[in-house]
Amino acid sequence: MSRPRIVIVGAGFAGYQAARTLSRLTRHRAEITLLNPTDYFLYLPLLPQVAAGILEPRRVTVSLSGTLPRVRLVLGEADGVDLDARTVHYSDPEGGAGTLEYDRLVLAVGSVNKLLPIPGVAEHAHGFRGLPEALYLRDHVTRQVELAAGADDPKSCAARCTFVVVGAGYTGTEVAAQGHRYTDAQVRGHPLRGGMRPRWLLLDIAPRVLPELDEHLSRTADRVLRRRGVDVRMGTSVKEATHDGVLLTDGEFVETRTLVWCVGVRPDPLVEGIGQPLERGRLIVDPYLQVPGRPEVFACGDAAAVPDLNKPGSFTPMTAQHAWRHGKAVGHNVAASLGIGERRVYRHRDLGFVVDLGGAQAAANPLGVPLAGPLAGAVTRGYHLAAMPGNRVRVAADWLLDAVLPRQAVQLGLVRSWSVPLDTASPELARVPGGAEQREKPPTPEKPQTPERPGTATESIEAPHSTEHPEPPGPVKRSDDPAEGAS
Repeated sequence: MSRPRIVIVGAGFAGYQAARTLSRLTRHRAEITLLNPTDYFLYLPLLPQVAAGILEPRRVTVSLSGTLPRVRLVLGEADGVDLDARTVHYSDPEGGAGTLEYDRLVLAVGSVNKLLPIPGVAEHAHGFRGLPEALYLRDHVTRQVELAAGADDPKSCAARCTFVVVGAGYTGTEVAAQGHRYTDAQVRGHPLRGGMRPRWLLLDIAPRVLPELDEHLSRTADRVLRRRGVDVRMGTSVKEATHDGVLLTDGEFVETRTLVWCVGVRPDPLVEGIGQPLERGRLIVDPYLQVPGRPEVFACGDAAAVPDLNKPGSFTPMTAQHAWRHGKAVGHNVAASLGIGERRVYRHRDLGFVVDLGGAQAAANPLGVPLAGPLAGAVTRGYHLAAMPGNRVRVAADWLLDAVLPRQAVQLGLVRSWSVPLDTASPELARVPGGAEQREKPPTPEKPQTPERPGTATESIEAPHSTEHPEPPGPVKRSDDPAEGAS
């Protein structure tokens, strides 16, 4: 008798954990196929350290084929799902098309950058949902400081050394914290003209930094950022982005070459075409993470609206903490539907949160105990090493080298500005010349709101932070940016 076919779409926190759980539970009793655009799982919480030159890119990527035994990897992006025919249609990296048939389907497609109806943002900013954006940001920031050092015009120098981060949630806070330390290290050995220093602005319409965390962690992060010289402005956001800078909601115009967009995420557009009920763009599922009326279809992670049994009437936030556990629950429930074990409802209890502020500084509250400074830094890094499904020794080695050696501030020029647009449905892939954006859809602007959905800005002690991927984005597209074709 043929083995049942399980297809998992997406290898973010939820999809990767679902595949790993099913591989362990089913052994050779099911045929498991994982459809993903890349051949790696991205540990998103450490992505800001890649953009700041602390970690090498491969440190935050975990090989799918190397860590998921008995799972067949298919490289490609899902274009659509036919629930009646039980098929998933996809496009491979070279433009070909394919179809996967399934007996059980797990949708774990994650999320993409959230856009707000602010003029110029889509054209002049970049998000931070994938490795290409982190690599581009590192090159861009390095280039701006180097160009500023050689500029004769003080006004141009100041604009190049001004970096604006929108969204003071988890990602935006870490981007500003790590980015400020990175640029300070650059100018320490090669001072700018007139003693000028790099300037970082962190904006959010929320009343405080990290609004989703408790006030102790918020105060700790705010204090560390301000002490370093980050210009933290709460109750302020971007009104318009232009070629020369950004107009703030308080009326000030800030000349800059860099706009980092960390205002949260929206569900992957793929789920809109499924034809099932949605909750704010997320596929509605029951407490067992099954799609109502489709017992063979499961959904988890950012793309699923999972009932929060601890808060009746609400859904779990779009965070990696929940996505990681969604994946484990889905793995058990899919196996149970095949007669292996018993199914379980999804429940979650936070054990605390950690925020890495760079160097020895961090904010954490493991088991509700508020920590700050070096002790919080040790807890935060220990948590990341424990949570990562691979590369622990390599990550620890990079941290050790960063502590004793100067950081390497060089441009590699591997990712161009146009290849990492903000309005993309595939942030994990860099756009290539002539490449068709198979699943690209015009983004639906949302009404302005606090620049990060609750939960997208925090990382749990229990499980990896941001979702299938939230939160350092990239910069403004400029004619003087070599990535745009000019010197």
